[in-house]
Amino acid sequence: MEYRRLGRSGLRVSTITLGTMTFGGKGVFAAVGNTDVAQARRQVEIALDAGVNLLDTADAYSDGLSEEITGEVLEGVGSRRDDVLVATKARMVVGPGPNDGGASRHHLVRSVERSLRRLRTDHVDLYQIHEWDGQTPLEETLEALDTLVRSGKVRYVGVSNHCGWQLMKALATSDAHGYQRYVSQQIHYTLQARDAESELVPLSLDQDLGILVWSPLAGGLLSGKYRRDASAPEGSRHLGEWSEPPVHDEDALFDIVEELVRTGEAHGVSAAQVALAWLLGRPGVTSLVVGARTDEQLRDNLAAADLVLTEDERRRLDDVSAVPLRYPHWHQAATAAERLSPADLSLLGPHVQQPGSS
Repeated sequence: MEYRRLGRSGLRVSTITLGTMTFGGKGVFAAVGNTDVAQARRQVEIALDAGVNLLDTADAYSDGLSEEITGEVLEGVGSRRDDVLVATKARMVVGPGPNDGGASRHHLVRSVERSLRRLRTDHVDLYQIHEWDGQTPLEETLEALDTLVRSGKVRYVGVSNHCGWQLMKALATSDAHGYQRYVSQQIHYTLQARDAESELVPLSLDQDLGILVWSPLAGGLLSGKYRRDASAPEGSRHLGEWSEPPVHDEDALFDIVEELVRTGEAHGVSAAQVALAWLLGRPGVTSLVVGARTDEQLRDNLAAADLVLTEDERRRLDDVSAVPLRYPHWHQAATAAERLSPADLSLLGPHVQQPGSS
């Protein structure tokens, strides 16, 4: 297992993170999984044995049951507990009251206290704002997070599901006031959905943020189980009423899956491993948050940490999943090639001729 620095921090995290959204299975999360304590204990042991050192959860997952199970399981791992990092999130609506959601000081302080009790710990290693709150002043959110870090209840702070201007505004606000800065962002990013490459990945490279990727197999769409002209797997939730992530072009999706399957067959591994290995080789990516309904799926996903793709295999995957440049990127590729930064080139590199090349 490789360990990468988490953004502008000294913290090193495994390239695979164990996601716990499947723990519990209450409410809408029953469609994702219903892992009980016994199975969660097995999965955590499997992950730790493979070198995983980060677990990711959220207060909204199964109405807090995911955090409760995570806390119970971690309490039983013995001496290894001190080496396990725990990330959780807050912001989503978790109750019927007017202050049971958002990123206000009131909600965040109350939420972290509840998460600590459920997780059976005195601190959270990475506390993430789960979603943008356009009504709470950023100064209030960031000052509350700064206070939580200084109190010792939170070690680092991160963010999830923000667009570029929102995240950059938050970083600038932190810098202006001397608040703790976000060290990472958790985003959706796959071969099937490369939207993040336009703004969020270059921003992360420029501002030295770690990138954690949620649902790196697009909820199973890139596992190789969904094939063109074939029925969806029994018990599957995609290409039906479940719309996260959305599929805008099924033909394009199946073209990607076919290339993943071909590449996997060449290595004797699953299509899922290829999709994960592709992501681990993308600029800025720190760790992939993987969750699994079964122990076998988890072991297969963990093996992706050791899979090395050839340059030609990466090129074919890049080509089959390529999307057109949006404005102003296509204009910059055509007219600004002589003054592009490494962050710019993470997106524009394949589209510009580098100085001195022929």
